[in-house]
Amino acid sequence: MSRSPLDVTILVPVFNEEDNVRELVRGIDVVMKRTGRSYEILFVDDGSTDRTVDRLEAQTRETAFLHLVRLRRNFGQTAALAAGFDRARGRYIVTMDGDLQNDPEDIPTFLSLLDEGYDLVCGWRRERKDRFFSRRLPSRIANRLLSMLTGVRAHDFGCALKGYRASFVKALPVYSEMHRYMPALAGSVGARVTEVVVRHHPRRHGRSKYGINRTFRVLYDLVALRMLTRFAAHPLHWFGLWSIPCFSFAAMVFPFTYIDHTKGTFIDSSTVVFPTILILLVYLGFYFLMLGLLAELAVNVLRHTPRYVLRLDEPAVESAA
Repeated sequence: MSRSPLDVTILVPVFNEEDNVRELVRGIDVVMKRTGRSYEILFVDDGSTDRTVDRLEAQTRETAFLHLVRLRRNFGQTAALAAGFDRARGRYIVTMDGDLQNDPEDIPTFLSLLDEGYDLVCGWRRERKDRFFSRRLPSRIANRLLSMLTGVRAHDFGCALKGYRASFVKALPVYSEMHRYMPALAGSVGARVTEVVVRHHPRRHGRSKYGINRTFRVLYDLVALRMLTRFAAHPLHWFGLWSIPCFSFAAMVFPFTYIDHTKGTFIDSSTVVFPTILILLVYLGFYFLMLGLLAELAVNVLRHTPRYVLRLDEPAVESAA
């Protein structure tokens, strides 16, 4: 049975946050009641192995505005957000982490900016309470690179506290690890994007799910992001651009490889000058074309591949409104 729409959905993906979820629900509830808006709190459990689900299910039985969606295994934060976006009833969607580092007191500011007409409001943890070398420094470098690459001027692409216009975010492709780059994806399609300074608290319970190893993914993500923002619909165009210089240089090398300019005849194949270079250039040109065709096929397959699978074997997944 479908439920009626609301003003706001607070979307919280969680993974092993058993000591944080109760306090977070209380904090969000207090803030949202002050706003006077209709709302729901939607938790998406990303395959937790601790008591996170037990504690949330106990609260859903007592609280009408709290709902829980469970994924069958740990699919990652992007997939958890995608599941939440698909099921959110709010006209506005505010996302936040489940570790109590984001502050619910910032939510009204996001709603006010969305009321002004922005499609996406990004949080900026200017006074971030994380370790410098393992978290803040790599994040700062990545944010600078992202701003340069995409043209979207944001200080903190990775902040989980964001506000979205639901009609807009539901139309964006959300998969792989692209949740960090939503501002860039939004900016590439002409969205109105702004950012606001938010509070950030030290983690009190549990352990961070991210480490320095995530930094090495940034370079790959930057290349992928550039392709997504320019050639997502037709990757063949991207790889085709790389094949053009290969074929062009091959055409330039050919006369110096197989043609004797003094006689105007073809050179004997046993005495050619640059055969390896020519063969390599032609090979690379066809390689990029074939890679582009395979990417086109992959894009069409991915459109029909599920990003996540819900856990439906337990009836008390969501509470009724």
